[in-house]
Amino acid sequence: MAAKSSHSHVKLEGEIERCRAEGHWGQLQHLARQLLPPVRPPRKAAAAARGAQDAEDYGSMLLAEALLEECLKENFAKVKDSIPLTEKNEPKLSEAKQYLTNILSRGKLRPKYMTEAMLILGKLHYVEGSYRDAISMYAKAGIDDLSTKDEPLYMLRLVTEAFVIKGLSLERSTNSVASRARLCEREQEVMACFETACVVAQVYLQELEKTLNNTHSRSIKGSNLTYSEFELSFFLEAALQSAYVTHLKKGNIVKGMRSLREILRTVETKATQTLKMVRGMSGRWEVLLHSLSEDCYWSPLSDPLPEFMNKEDQSYVSNLLCRRPELYTEENQFSLPLLGSDVSFVSCAQANRDAVISRAPDQQDDRAVSLRDAFAVYDLLSITLGRRGQYVMLSECLERAMKFAFDEFHVWYQLALSMVACGKSAYAVSVLKECAKLRPTDPTVPLLAAKVCIGSLHWLEEGQYFAKMVIDLGEDAGEALAKGYLALGLTYSLQATDGELSCLSGMLYRKHL
Repeated sequence: MAAKSSHSHVKLEGEIERCRAEGHWGQLQHLARQLLPPVRPPRKAAAAARGAQDAEDYGSMLLAEALLEECLKENFAKVKDSIPLTEKNEPKLSEAKQYLTNILSRGKLRPKYMTEAMLILGKLHYVEGSYRDAISMYAKAGIDDLSTKDEPLYMLRLVTEAFVIKGLSLERSTNSVASRARLCEREQEVMACFETACVVAQVYLQELEKTLNNTHSRSIKGSNLTYSEFELSFFLEAALQSAYVTHLKKGNIVKGMRSLREILRTVETKATQTLKMVRGMSGRWEVLLHSLSEDCYWSPLSDPLPEFMNKEDQSYVSNLLCRRPELYTEENQFSLPLLGSDVSFVSCAQANRDAVISRAPDQQDDRAVSLRDAFAVYDLLSITLGRRGQYVMLSECLERAMKFAFDEFHVWYQLALSMVACGKSAYAVSVLKECAKLRPTDPTVPLLAAKVCIGSLHWLEEGQYFAKMVIDLGEDAGEALAKGYLALGLTYSLQATDGELSCLSGMLYRKHL
């Protein structure tokens, strides 16, 4: 009987660890409530209290974590925009905080779980906007002395989030630092947190993928999550991105580029692949475009330019962590140039591969998300190649996007503009005709088509047709109406100049006037 009870306890512990690592917060709530004692008569409750208090506090901690994570998932946009959550408006947040404060005030948990409770409460303080309380809680937990060696997966996640939250909290409380020297120390501490969080996050994601793949291959009952369904939380995203983004924003180009290249060199997981292709490209690669020019670029296999070497700092990642992410070992697997356009080419290849082409009603939401992500990548590609004048290459890339751009004006118009820029005028006019069908009330489309017809192609009749399209819009054309009349008059003038019959020439000239 005792052996059976022990086996049941081990199985429960395993399920709890799996749920915490994989983010099954609803299931974790169910398991946590099993650890809470049932309602007993007062006399029996007093007798059982001594043995059950530790299990009750442990269950309360798990329940608090699950409630907090569900609250954060429901308020993802607010957390991302650093809008504080309040107990008044978020009952799950209030309940989680009550559980955690009671646990810490009693102090009956084992030291390991007390540390975990402090890490969870630190996260709660951050989302409340209490940044100093979050920093103080992490100091009590001693996160700078934590080791990730031989720790379960969920602990890697907690440590990752703790370091990135501490860094974000320090960033948001720098205004209280008066001394310049102290401010410099604070900035170094922030970077230490971000770099450490990035390393631990990559280890966590790699280990999680291995675990889920092994579990899926063995088809263990109860494992209903595949890695493709795993979603990065806001804090995991921030952990992967904050280090290089902060370096680049502060002008630390060498450190920023090396940090970014280190992420690309890390053995890829599906989560980081999605991040690199979509969220990273559409949000964070913009920092790269603003921070770097082609003049300050250097190959991954060479040293940085001498003028940037004086900005190189030491690495802040603590050796106490012990574990490092796995890296690609072959040079050709990680030595991509990492210039804006090259990175965007990789993204475009992934966007083309992963785009949902089907227009079936049941795939409408998936298609909308994939199109939004793909278009964000193509916008970045347009910026990078346009900045370098590589319009032919841009037009070829955009042509490949046509397979999933049915009735999508934005991509069609981007293609038309790239065709105009690279001199493929006839093709540009045919694309602009399609754009005009997609957006018939936009006067800029036929006006551009008229300009190309008149200037580059000398297609006067087609130019006349497009000019009349603008005029037919009337007052809805706004300022473009006058330009439409000007284009129409110009076509008549050129036709009069080209006309062989004097009577026809005179009529066209009068129309021109």
